[in-house]
Amino acid sequence: MKKIVGKHVVTGAITMLACFAVTAHADIVGNAKAGQDKVAMCIGCHGIPDYRTAYPEVYHVPILGGQNAQYIMNALLAYKKGDRHFETMHAIASSLTEQDIADIAAYYASQTAASKDNPNK
Repeated sequence: MKKIVGKHVVTGAITMLACFAVTAHADIVGNAKAGQDKVAMCIGCHGIPDYRTAYPEVYHVPILGGQNAQYIMNALLAYKKGDRHFETMHAIASSLTEQDIADIAAYYASQTAASKDNPNK
């Protein structure tokens, strides 16, 4: 019984922290049209199907078109903060404002494989 109660406490705490992280940035609304003008630096890696980095280690680079906006925002904020470790992404994310991040996330989330302006086809 003790383990089950502890598990629920931990799960509740994690849920509360996740809600706080989302609401901390809730006042910023992404604009997909504005994001379209901010993704030029992303396309060089994320716009190449099956692209893998060669330095500092081999890493599969995901295609971002159609990805969930909140996931992209969380990932970029984690790179910016240093919680995710990939120096190139840290450098790029560090140069972005929270509005830039929201706009980029909104842009990529609005993409589908059939989108006319999807650079990730």
